[in-house]
Order: sequence, then C-alpha cells, then structure tokens
Amino acid sequence: MRRLLPALFLAFLLPLAASLAACGEESPVLERIETTGEVRIGLTGDYKPFSWEEPEGHFEGLDAEMAAALAEELGVRLVIVRTSWPTLMEDLAADKYDIGMGGISVTDERKERALFSAPLLTDGKAPVARCEDAARFATLDGIDREGVTVIVNPGGTNEKFARANISNATLVLHTDNATIFEEIAAGRADVMITDAIETRIVARDYPTLCATNPDAPFTQSEKAYLLPKDEAWKVRVDDWLGEMEASGKKRKIFEKWVE
Repeated sequence: MRRLLPALFLAFLLPLAASLAACGEESPVLERIETTGEVRIGLTGDYKPFSWEEPEGHFEGLDAEMAAALAEELGVRLVIVRTSWPTLMEDLAADKYDIGMGGISVTDERKERALFSAPLLTDGKAPVARCEDAARFATLDGIDREGVTVIVNPGGTNEKFARANISNATLVLHTDNATIFEEIAAGRADVMITDAIETRIVARDYPTLCATNPDAPFTQSEKAYLLPKDEAWKVRVDDWLGEMEASGKKRKIFEKWVE
C-alpha cells in the first residue's frame, strides 16, 4: 500500500499542476488550493434555486452541485463556507472563500473590488405577491403606493433596488431570506421584488403566491461567480465553465434545478 501512495498523491495534484502551467502566471488562489488540497466555495444557503441550507450544514441547489463539479474537476476536496449577502464582499476580501457562488449578480460596485467569471445567465428584478394581488403589483407604480408593504432581504441587490425605487410604500427589512416569502403568504407583507428566477421557484413552492411578469423583469443583469482579483484563477474557472457548457453538464444541472 505504501508504494501506491506517491502515485495516488501525484494523480491527486496533477489537475492543479496543469492548471497552474496552463495559466502561465502565478496564482495565489491556485497555489493555495494545490497546497491544501481543497477549494473553498462561498454560499449564502438562502436563495433557491442556487443554494439553500437544510438541514444545517447541508447545502443543496444548482450551485451546490456546480461547486461539487468544480472540486471534482480540480481533483480536490470541496469545502463550503457559509457567507451572507451583507458580508459577501467582506468575506471575499478576508480570504474566507476562493469563489462565491449562489446567484450573485454582477454589479459595478462589486467589480471594483473583485473579478467575475464568465456570465452564467441573464436575469432581472420582478415582483412576487399573493396571487389575488399579483395584477395590482405588475408595475413599480402599482407597488410604490401608500398602504403597500414591500419586504426585502438586506445586503444585496434586492435591497439596493428597493431603496432606489420605493419611496411611498412601506419598506420592511427581513433578515432571514429563507422565510421571507412566508411573510407575504401570511399577509404580513404584500410584495417582494427579487430576481425573476427566484419568483418562479417561489410560485412553485407556495401555492398562494404568484410570480408577476418574470419574463419581462424591471431590470436586466448578469449572474456570475465572484472571484478575488487573481486573473489566472479567473482563467481556470472560465475554462472549466466552458468545458461544462460544451459537454452539456451545465445544462443538465440547470435543467434539474430550474423548472
């Protein structure tokens, strides 16, 4: 068995060594991954269909599966790091994870502090409300009225959009994104404006809630993976995404989680 160990260790590190050589420049992230034998994936665990944590410590979703595929491609162990929307950028700057996944929108503010992978999809902000009220909230003018309670999770692009566009309605922050739609279903809030892809999932999971104009959202934005400013690491991630696209593996994962 001892004779096998050097060969097994070499096979374990070969994909990463090839990655470093292919990039043609130094990469602190790839070097750390090679040294530790693990890749750290940042997930919020509260955003379907990308990632959610249930039970505690167990992550599921589209990007939980993509994270496993990336670790397999690199030939290392997957370590999921719990982050949050308010601390997403701070956790990246503190080197708590190597790549942020889980439905992260590309914004100019984030691009000033980090890199993004090639885009995964294009989405936009759209409302979700109780089905009997959905027609009332099809437009921003219909939403931003006195007597309407708009609920939003703090720290991300949902809050940024709400604060920029809601001035007459009552804006309520709800810190637990995993239970925010229960507030609407129970009548304690009227509407949330979030990414259209999420409104479709919510409409599937909550019989009394409906997605409003998910095919014609208020905005258009790209979602991608969040990376530290390490160009060689970005090249490696983009190459992997290209391989996933060409092989059809990415499409199968997306179809599994996005109905």
